[in-house]
Amino acid sequence: MADLLHNNASNTTLRRTRKVVAGPVTIGGEEPIVVQSMCATKTTDILATLEQIRMLKEAGAALIRVAVDSRRDVDALREIRKETKAPLVVDLQENYRLVSDVAPLVEKVRYNPGHLHHHEKEKSVKDKVKFIVDTAGSYNCAIRIGVNFGSLDPEKKGRCNNEMEAAVACAIEHCDMLDSMGFYNYVVSLKSSDPFAVIKINQAFAEKRPEVPIHLGVTEAGLPPGGIIKTRIAFEKLLGLGIGETIRVSLTLPIDKKFEEVKAAYEIIEDVKKGTFLSSRYTGINGLNIISCPSCSRVENASFVELAEKIRDAVSFADDHNISIAVMGCRVNGPGETDVADLGLWCGPKKVNLKRGSKLIGAFGYDEVVDALLRELKDILASRT
Repeated sequence: MADLLHNNASNTTLRRTRKVVAGPVTIGGEEPIVVQSMCATKTTDILATLEQIRMLKEAGAALIRVAVDSRRDVDALREIRKETKAPLVVDLQENYRLVSDVAPLVEKVRYNPGHLHHHEKEKSVKDKVKFIVDTAGSYNCAIRIGVNFGSLDPEKKGRCNNEMEAAVACAIEHCDMLDSMGFYNYVVSLKSSDPFAVIKINQAFAEKRPEVPIHLGVTEAGLPPGGIIKTRIAFEKLLGLGIGETIRVSLTLPIDKKFEEVKAAYEIIEDVKKGTFLSSRYTGINGLNIISCPSCSRVENASFVELAEKIRDAVSFADDHNISIAVMGCRVNGPGETDVADLGLWCGPKKVNLKRGSKLIGAFGYDEVVDALLRELKDILASRT
């Protein structure tokens, strides 16, 4: 069965993408599925980040992402690069011009089309993409076009009928941009915290651009075991269809347990290869749905993971109610993801912003916010009954 695919997943449909090269790692073609992960340590803590890279690499991560948001992070990355040969990936986030600093130091960069609107608004998105492409190309870096439901291109959201349509349209537009620039060493990711949305948008994209390798992920999947179940729902379906050339399992985990993301990814791949689909009984997400982002170096307070665990335990009495609670560790996806949840928390250095839908309830200390959340949750449940 495995020889039907470019990767190790069993399938009845042949899907063979072009190859994308990120240093010593090849994604797509007939290559095995590439497993990725991300450091949860502060990039400026060089020794801790090197240890995290070692741990993830030892667990089997072929590509390891580090966060770079400032010049201090760039300086730290430069020192990290001297001490490890592990293939590294960097997210550009809002500051696309950082590609000039990081491209010489990494094998792959990711940009989010939705974030290209935040700075230098007088410049066109296409000009910004060209800057990224020209710089990445000059250093033989691969690119990931990373589309995320929590930070969609505002122009696409306004023009399209729904988020799913906007996400696919954005990915197609940026593929066309890179192709027109003669750059083909790229992959695409279309991520949501809803695994069923992940299935639909990736199927839709794969039909339109079957030659482009796809990076699969359920973003903000949350704490295990729930986060692993959500990820399995999407991955088992998509890998079973031959969709997905590289994957990342995004779990809310303490720093010393980040390797569990890699372990979970390989278990899913192996199960799909054997035809063992553990998530087949899930036809929808009913009941309490806790969305929490993967712990990474952008988390502004180390208490974030502990807070997510406290919330999971404190709200367990509402398991049978259709309630979504988003717990976000920083400002990158925090505002967008919490807007669409019934209750949302996004964490700052000292305070946690508590929202009810898109309405801000207030900012609370880490030792106060669980009680405030419970008050709002009980009020919602009371209003529904």
